[in-house]
Amino acid sequence: MTNSKIYRHSVQIVDYDPNWVQIFAAEKELLLAHARAYLLAIEHIGSTAIPGQRAKPIIDIMAAVQDLADFTKFSAELEGLGYELFEMGMKERYFLRRQDSTGQSFHLHIVSLASWPERKERLMRDYLLKHPEDVIAYGKLKDELVKSYGEDSIAYTEAKTSFIQGVMDRARAALNLPPIDVSED
Repeated sequence: MTNSKIYRHSVQIVDYDPNWVQIFAAEKELLLAHARAYLLAIEHIGSTAIPGQRAKPIIDIMAAVQDLADFTKFSAELEGLGYELFEMGMKERYFLRRQDSTGQSFHLHIVSLASWPERKERLMRDYLLKHPEDVIAYGKLKDELVKSYGEDSIAYTEAKTSFIQGVMDRARAALNLPPIDVSED
């Protein structure tokens, strides 16, 4: 599986849908049915994993493998499921996208097991689950940004960086971890 396409799309923000939990669970089972030997951890990340959070209706999934080099051992299985590999400029991760027959989109982030405990997406999700005031603020920010950047997902994501940096600083401080620059991934 090789692909150097950049994934750029329009952005739509919708109210939280409680069905996202079951949609993730079904996709997780599908992934495990085809790559269980390689996927050592798999979790629902992103805004669709946070009850009450306004979000793009895309299910983000993060999966850990022992070593990123293992990706080549099961990439054909993912391609057979309809996943496409995209170059997003993210360090030490593979980013794949799939859209199922119902139109539901999935983003799959494959990372190394060694990086799993401190992945910013996992830390941000866990922090937001405990801080509903930040969930509300994040939803409002998304609604504002989609007005200006609704046709450019990359610009939309970049415009959220300052907010995400603040959340990550608080999340990492709460865990006694040093700060990181979220724009470096």
